[in-house]
Amino acid sequence: MFVRLGKIFVVLALAATLGLHWALLQTVAWTTMLADNLRTHSLSESVERTFDGQYPCPICKAIAAAKKSEQKSEFTQKMQKLEFPPAKANLVLFAPSRFELLSQTDSVAELTVLKPPTPPPREFFA
Repeated sequence: MFVRLGKIFVVLALAATLGLHWALLQTVAWTTMLADNLRTHSLSESVERTFDGQYPCPICKAIAAAKKSEQKSEFTQKMQKLEFPPAKANLVLFAPSRFELLSQTDSVAELTVLKPPTPPPREFFA
């Protein structure tokens, strides 16, 4: 249940990031405009009035204003430059005082070696 809910939230977040909510609202606005225009005009005139951009409805105007304000806010953010403190010029690395060189054998593999299990008595399966 939680996995499915998580996937739904990821899809919704991705859709919002890509701006699909504006496309959905614009589709609703166009559908409403087309239905309103069909009441008074023919099909070809209604389609032309809906998509020519000369007669925008209030929803279309609101969507255009929201898109414009959203784009403006994206560009007003300043990119901050990362600044690191200067490194010391006289940096010296020292070897540890006690140093042991380990052998090349693989001690983990030696510990995992197991004896094969003893076979079961033959009389039991006969």
